[in-house]
Amino acid sequence: MSHPYVVCDVFTDKALEGNQLGVFTDARAIPDEQMQRLAREMNFSETTFVLPAEADGTARIRIFTPATELPFAGHPTLGTAVVLAEARGLDLVRLETQSGIVPVTIDRRNGAPTFGRMEQPLPSVAPYELADELLAALRVNRSELPVEVYDNGVRHAYVMLASPEAVASLRPETGALEQLGNVGANAFAGFGTRYKTRMFGTGMGVTEDPATGSAAGPLALHLVRHGRVPWGTEIEISQGVEIGRPSRLFARAVGSPDRLERVEVGGSAVIVARGEFLL
Repeated sequence: MSHPYVVCDVFTDKALEGNQLGVFTDARAIPDEQMQRLAREMNFSETTFVLPAEADGTARIRIFTPATELPFAGHPTLGTAVVLAEARGLDLVRLETQSGIVPVTIDRRNGAPTFGRMEQPLPSVAPYELADELLAALRVNRSELPVEVYDNGVRHAYVMLASPEAVASLRPETGALEQLGNVGANAFAGFGTRYKTRMFGTGMGVTEDPATGSAAGPLALHLVRHGRVPWGTEIEISQGVEIGRPSRLFARAVGSPDRLERVEVGGSAVIVARGEFLL
């Protein structure tokens, strides 16, 4: 059977940068077990499989890393939305994920669907129970803000360093990060509305991620909760430079200390390849 797919680079407007994503545009004939094997074959940080909608969404998607399935992830959701917007002529794509429906508004810049903004699932927040182990694995002494873990379908823990240069120079202990299990280790630094991040997801099968949409929204929330950025302010995030995949993400948390209303993450995506698996 032929299984068509698209490759797009997400959180960039330049081909061969950003975060790679494989999108199988019609996964109805692909068995569950084969989805995981195909994601391993693609060997991107995530691969998505598009299925018919079951609720009132545009489509249902399943998201796989090379090692496991995820209920939600940011760059796969945004990239898949751009692919479907191009194929179906849509300006709003509502994707059914295991964490609920994620709406993605499409901006047709220069006539093509190249920029999307998604409203992410609202995350839970808690102190990170392995904060000391995380600091040791990153080989840093302290965090400028409390080390907390956010869960919007993917668990991300955050460590703030003193400067972007300190983030760039990190050389973490991969084995120690893997022992933390299924959590993204996010190191970040910045000032005002511009921040630099690196995300190490060794326990999720991703050594270092070029652009992490599921971590960008909680990062904006982390900053507003601790008074570094006003509520509703959009931040710009740089990621992926150290692994040769520079990326740019935009995020904001809207609400107040008493009530979080929504978390938004936006960015560009470009389609760079099309093909098919013959299985």
